[in-house]
Amino acid sequence: MKTTKWILFAFLSLGVGVYPLVYLAVQGKFGLLFTKSDELLSNTLWNVAFYQHIIFGGIALLTGWSQFSARLRQKYVSTHHLVGKIYVAVCLLSGSAAFYLAFHATGGWIAGLGFGGLAVSWLFTTTKAFLAIRQKQISQHQAWMIRSYALTWAAVTLRVYLPLGQVAQFDFIEAYRVIAWLCWVPNLMVAEWIISRMRIRISV
Repeated sequence: MKTTKWILFAFLSLGVGVYPLVYLAVQGKFGLLFTKSDELLSNTLWNVAFYQHIIFGGIALLTGWSQFSARLRQKYVSTHHLVGKIYVAVCLLSGSAAFYLAFHATGGWIAGLGFGGLAVSWLFTTTKAFLAIRQKQISQHQAWMIRSYALTWAAVTLRVYLPLGQVAQFDFIEAYRVIAWLCWVPNLMVAEWIISRMRIRISV
């Protein structure tokens, strides 16, 4: 069961991690771009932020999942450190772009607050994880990394909830406003549950 969960975790992380390549390959509007106005799509700053967000966010998904394998961490210590630095860098690049994009979110201010909260939380948790390892605070680093990657995984849960909303025939805009929060708040709650279980095992 544990192996099955790990395989599913890695599969979804890698699958959604390469998803931004579709935006680079397809000419014209694709996916959420259909919800954007032509005026916004012609805005250079928005386009730079959009592609900065999806490309570096994809790299965060592709690199972050492997950091949770104890076997890989112990066997390839230097690689773990290198991949960790890459992860932090791409999270900060993607998260800063995401904060800007939140001001132009589909669904108005409710969705904007949701995605803005995600961006700020992502930047904060990733920075805390980096500062903790710099200070050799291993357990704190692990806890903050779990929170950070739980927020990175909002990209996965977002793409799970969007088609479910369509299947349920919810109004897209109304559903998107809910999903702007649903894609990351439960993830963070699960992260806290995982961290609490880790602390119980350590104390025992």
